[in-house]
Amino acid sequence: MYKIEIKDYGFKFTFSGFIKEFEMQEYFDKAEKTLEDSGLTEYCVMVDNRDLKPLPPESKAIIDKAQRMFKQGGLVRSVLLLNNPVTTLQFKRIAKETGVYEYERFIDASQTENFEEVGQAWLTDAIDPDQE
Repeated sequence: MYKIEIKDYGFKFTFSGFIKEFEMQEYFDKAEKTLEDSGLTEYCVMVDNRDLKPLPPESKAIIDKAQRMFKQGGLVRSVLLLNNPVTTLQFKRIAKETGVYEYERFIDASQTENFEEVGQAWLTDAIDPDQE
């Protein structure tokens, strides 16, 4: 399952469960349209992956494409909320492959009490959670 929300800072995407290729492609298509319709040229993204299972290769390829699209479309900063070590490693690898790693932060929600506030502080005020 996925959910797309427009926020003051840009976009929030929530993923949960096991996402197959067709559902990830549906997400990509809706995210692309949401980005185009927003008219934003700079924005930040929060991704809530706390309940996401590791992605199969076909779904991972679409996430790669989505990250590249957002990077080219004006992504300033992003934050991922995670609590699964396997999913965390997978998304760190994706971030390195797509070139967003330098301005993406990863927050372990199982170890950070106010994880959403910490993530939003990175997005809106560039308060780096890795420097605290």
